[in-house]
Amino acid sequence: MRKKHLVVAGGEGEKTRDELAACLCPTVFIDSDNPVVADYAERICGRTDAASDKEKAINLYYAVRDEIRYDPYDLQYSIGALKASAVIAKGSGYCVAKAVVLAAVARQQGIPARLGFADVRNHLSTARLREAMGTDLFIYHGYTELLIEGRWVKATPAFNLSLCQRFQVMPLEFDGEHDSIFHEFTTEGERHMEYVKDHGSFSDLPFEEIFAAYRRQYPRMFAANGAVNRGDFHQEAAEERKMG
Repeated sequence: MRKKHLVVAGGEGEKTRDELAACLCPTVFIDSDNPVVADYAERICGRTDAASDKEKAINLYYAVRDEIRYDPYDLQYSIGALKASAVIAKGSGYCVAKAVVLAAVARQQGIPARLGFADVRNHLSTARLREAMGTDLFIYHGYTELLIEGRWVKATPAFNLSLCQRFQVMPLEFDGEHDSIFHEFTTEGERHMEYVKDHGSFSDLPFEEIFAAYRRQYPRMFAANGAVNRGDFHQEAAEERKMG
């Protein structure tokens, strides 16, 4: 079921109590009350019990960014597979799955969190992935928004450090104060990312809406049974780099 958009106006003054509560409560996908999520969050933040929300958010961001392997082929039409607890247990996922994890561990630590989505062009990709997609437009790219010190801050934990190094793009850093969104250019000055359309913010994953859009945009990627034709993205990246 699609969740209500969380519209926040002028200086956060018009946030409602219900909207903030929705950004702290466990949901179907952001299952922050699951023991797997709790164990993961506590492992990351447990050594800094006196840490501020900002410090906790930074620690959580880097853990999700680098410990959960980015896999753009992992588009499963499965509610269970996209729950934060399942993604943590698997240790890999695509951008939306990783955004769900960051939202879940943040909520587990008492930090309000929600999901944001945007269509982006020139997304980090390989020749095989671009051929499978039939386009360089990635729809419903997922990121997380965290409420830190009274303001919403965007965090994009999609690409792990080792993958960025293979593609020679700058890894996204996060300081808890400034939006962490994709760079327009690579480390070599080539165009990397363009944000095309914003889909807004959600208190839980709009699962049916997203997968309906995927099937319209990427019909070649989905087999008859609804699964994606899979590849090994990290291996593809390594091979393309060797080829120069």
